[in-house]
Order: sequence, then structure tokens, then C-alpha cells
Amino acid sequence: MYKLVGIVGNNWSGSRNRLLLQYMQTRYANQFELNLLETGTLPMYSQDDENNPTPAVVAFRAAIAEADGVIIATAEHNHSVPTALKNALDWCSRVEHPMVGKPVMIVGASLGPMGTVRAQGHLRQILDSPGIGAHILPGNEFLITDSSHQFDETGQLNQPATIAFLDQSVTAFADFLGHEIP
Repeated sequence: MYKLVGIVGNNWSGSRNRLLLQYMQTRYANQFELNLLETGTLPMYSQDDENNPTPAVVAFRAAIAEADGVIIATAEHNHSVPTALKNALDWCSRVEHPMVGKPVMIVGASLGPMGTVRAQGHLRQILDSPGIGAHILPGNEFLITDSSHQFDETGQLNQPATIAFLDQSVTAFADFLGHEIP
């Protein structure tokens, strides 16, 4: 069974991206173990501190390094990734590089009508940078639009077409993991 980490890409207490990862954690428990990593607990990256990271940064990078793969759930803020996610990735791009060669699936939920399409495009660029160098699942751009109506009061996805697309995307990621992990 694969051991994955899910990065909650924003620090909002009501994050639909956290809900999405929690839903995936339960729905696919027979396929992989998914441990969630919060980005809001990390200090703001500074080159002054990169050689003396806080325990939160050390633990965050170690969890990624030990995982077979990563699922990043990003919101979209001002047509890009949230600051908390970019900050977390900056901590993973200097001194230690836990994302290099790591299989990554991108998902996202947004309140808007376009979902996280722009944020996911930017995230792909960030993940492809030399300091990060992740292996990103091609295609399968899973995004949820109008997320306030996609989850029920218990945090479960409630749209059959959305669930079917997520199932398809997770199957593609499982295949990708099988090819990426030696």
C-alpha cells in the first residue's frame, strides 16, 4: 500500500481543499494511506533561516521525503496558488529537496466558477522548477468549481459526476505511482 501525504494548500479554517483531502483519505483508504500536512503552521520562508529551520519545517520536509507520493490540494487566490502553499514549497526548494523526483497529483477546490485552473497551471510551473523537480501526473486536472455546493454538511462530496471524475483521476495517479516508484 502506498504511503502518501496530502498538502492542504491554504490555511483557511473552512478550507474545501482540506475537506477534499479528508474525503480522499476515507474514500481511498484501501488503496493508500494519506496523511495530511498543513501549510499554515510553517513560518514565512527566509533565506536567513534556511540553514536553521523550525521543527515544523523539519517535520514537513521529512514527511514528504518519507512518502511514496504527494497529493497537493490548492485553492486559487488572485489567479494563482495561495501564499501558504508557495511558502511551503519554498521551504522544500532550498537546502533539502524532498520533492525531487516525487510523484505528485494536483487537485483543487474553489468557490469560483473556474475552479483552480489558473492556480493549477502556476503550481505545475513551480513544481517543475530546478529546486523542486517533482514528477507531476500529466493531465487529470481535477478541480472543483463552486465548492460551497459540492460538499454536504458532513464534508462528503455530493455530486456523482465529480466523484466519478475523482475516481478516474485517482486511478490514473495509482498507475503513475506504479511506474514512478522503483
